[in-house]
Amino acid sequence: MSQNTERVALVTGATSGIGLAVARLLAGQRHRVFIGARNADNVAATVKELRAEGLEVDGAVVDIRGDEAVRSFVQAAVDRFGTIDVLVNNAGRSGGGVTADITDELWYDVIETNLNSVFRVTREVLNTGGLRDKSRGRIINIASTAGKQGVVLGAPYSASKHGVVGFTKALGNELAPTGITVNAVCPGYVETPMAARVRQGYAAAYSTTEGEILQKFQSKIPLGRYSTPEEVAGLVGYLASDTAASITAQAINVCGGLGNF
Repeated sequence: MSQNTERVALVTGATSGIGLAVARLLAGQRHRVFIGARNADNVAATVKELRAEGLEVDGAVVDIRGDEAVRSFVQAAVDRFGTIDVLVNNAGRSGGGVTADITDELWYDVIETNLNSVFRVTREVLNTGGLRDKSRGRIINIASTAGKQGVVLGAPYSASKHGVVGFTKALGNELAPTGITVNAVCPGYVETPMAARVRQGYAAAYSTTEGEILQKFQSKIPLGRYSTPEEVAGLVGYLASDTAASITAQAINVCGGLGNF
């Protein structure tokens, strides 16, 4: 079997931004890709779009905050394409503000969406998805440079992403003897729909314009620009490849030099 032929990849949060770029790249690497997101119309439109590009893709609705929803989603992927070889935990949300003013609802939903879901989906893929029985596998978690340093007005987001990095390192060491690798990709500022929402939030918090926030963010990046979803997906594609077999329990930045840690 040639590299990646007929391997099955599962990607969450795959209808826009980084997740969409990852799904497109992995499918282009001859994975059969099963995507998920919360909006049924978006899943259907994305599947149609990628199939029109000649890619083998299918998908289903999933809310990664629920055990039963995740179980059904993973089972649907197995029923459609077979047991899973590559898992990309990409689904997530932004969230923050002045910490003293953050509600329980916001805090718990950020943790549930960004951290607990990574455990939930990973456990389901190892079991229902059949990954734990394989001698070769890839688990790739989309974390953030905010998973390595504190972000002002981003305590829940930063805490959740630190958790993803810790989970990645622990599970990577645990699964290393099996041939399954576990890594985190840590984007910095990436131009996505979520990035636009983040700029809106900071503009409101600082009583300024989104343009000024964008300029402020870009000035912190040594390359002077946001990364693209495709650049982040490129690292995911490499980590999914056979060549990356000795890379595990790592958290690797894609950030234009923003974080050299």
